[in-house]
Amino acid sequence: MQNIKNIIFDLGGVILNIDFARTETAFRLLGWDQFSNHITQFHITHLFEQYETGQIDDDAFVEGIQKLIGKPVATDKIIAAWNALLVGFPPERIELLKQLKTKYRTFLLSNTNSIHHDEFQKRLFEEQGVYLEDLFERTYYSHTSKLRKPSAPIFELVLKENNLQPAETLFVDDTALNFPEAERLGIRIYHLKPGTEIMEMGLLDDIKKLKTN
Repeated sequence: MQNIKNIIFDLGGVILNIDFARTETAFRLLGWDQFSNHITQFHITHLFEQYETGQIDDDAFVEGIQKLIGKPVATDKIIAAWNALLVGFPPERIELLKQLKTKYRTFLLSNTNSIHHDEFQKRLFEEQGVYLEDLFERTYYSHTSKLRKPSAPIFELVLKENNLQPAETLFVDDTALNFPEAERLGIRIYHLKPGTEIMEMGLLDDIKKLKTN
C-alpha cells in the first residue's frame, strides 16, 4: 500500500468477531434488560469506562454489575454473560496478520478490559496456537494503558513510543467515531464497514490509491 509503513489495527469487529446482542441476551436471562443502555459499539457509561481504562478491577466491575442487576447473581454467571459477546477469530485473518508483520510494522489498539482480554487470549491460543502479542510488534489495551479511543492521548502514545510518522501510519477500525482525533494527528484511516474483511483491503498488493470511505 502506497507510502504506508505502519498499520494500527482495532481488535473487535476487525480481527475478533463480536456480537453485543449475545451479551445483552445473556444478561436478560439473568434478569437485567438494561445492558444496551450502558454499553454498545457507539457509547459507554461510567462503570464500563472505568473498567475499560483500568480504574477499577474485576471484582469492583462484577460488584457494579450486580448492583445494576439489583439482585444476587453468581460471579461466574456474570463473567460468562460478559464474555458472551466474544465470538471468535477467523483463521484467515490470523494468517493475514502473520504475513503483514513481515511487510509492515503492525500494532494492535483495543478498547477492552481484563476479563475479555484473558478470555480472548485463551481462545486464540487454544484454537490457533498464538497470542495477539505474536502477531504484532506491540499491543495496546485500554485497561493497561489507562487510555481509550477515541481520545488523542492513546494515539499519541502509540506514535511516540514507536517513533511512527503519522503520514506513514494507517489506522484500521470498524467504528468511525474513533477516527477524528487520529486524523487530526495526521494518521491515515480506513473504515472497515460491516460485511467487509481486512483481507479485502489489498494490504499485500501494490495499491496506488488508499480507499478511506
